[in-house]
Amino acid sequence: MRIGVISDTHSLLRPWAVEQLTGCDAIIHAGDIGSPQIVDELRAIAPLTVIRGNIDKWARELPDIEAVELGGVYFYVLHDLQTLDLDPAAAGFDVIVSGHSHKPRIDHREGVLFLNPGSAGPRRFSLPIALAIVTIDGNNANADIIEFDGS
Repeated sequence: MRIGVISDTHSLLRPWAVEQLTGCDAIIHAGDIGSPQIVDELRAIAPLTVIRGNIDKWARELPDIEAVELGGVYFYVLHDLQTLDLDPAAAGFDVIVSGHSHKPRIDHREGVLFLNPGSAGPRRFSLPIALAIVTIDGNNANADIIEFDGS
């Protein structure tokens, strides 16, 4: 199973991102969507789990956090990792997905995969434009960051 993970689109869904996400079994968006159009475009690609980020004042119907099981792997999705208020391992989560910082990062702590796919939207400072693909094989989740080469 392939899960596309994207964050901080800020109203910009690049054709490159659509290309990377096409063929995924599901997509997770970790907030700062920017506009409802992005949600519609992502839902047209694959089933979508989406949360509200700090700029998404228009998205009152979207949750601030979401827990979802995909392919036997338990994901906890929040926008800002600094607001994590639970012990993921004790709570039974396999993957913590966050955004907000625009910095792509993969960490493993106490058997939990922490994933920030970076920002797929407008470039911020010298940070890369990126998203992630999580591959689920059995009960194992592995993540890869994919960076955009263009401008």
